[in-house]
Amino acid sequence: MNADGAQDVGRKRLFAAGSIVGAILASSCCIAPLVLVTLGVSGAWMGNLTAMAPYQTYFIAATLILLAAGYWFVYFKPRQACEEDSYCALPQSDRIVKLALWIATGLIALAMCVNFVLPLLM
Repeated sequence: MNADGAQDVGRKRLFAAGSIVGAILASSCCIAPLVLVTLGVSGAWMGNLTAMAPYQTYFIAATLILLAAGYWFVYFKPRQACEEDSYCALPQSDRIVKLALWIATGLIALAMCVNFVLPLLM
């Protein structure tokens, strides 16, 4: 595998992982407590998750930037030629990164919409 191919695979993974982490952090103040209560998990420590609420906008912005970069690397950047037996030639690596990007997209969409939808339900 050439050096550019290895760097592209690493960047795809980095952006996908960063997007997942950012989406989890952005949804930690609102969605995570709701999901945990729905699953039957409770405790006084769940009140501490709301301390992240003032930073939700920053987490959303960082996640959207990481998602944009991740989608660009996965879908729009021209592919480099790889050797047949190299890791970048395996379609499974792209599938995992795409799955991570789509999961992060769903989480960040929930985090962005929960403040508008939740008042309608109460």
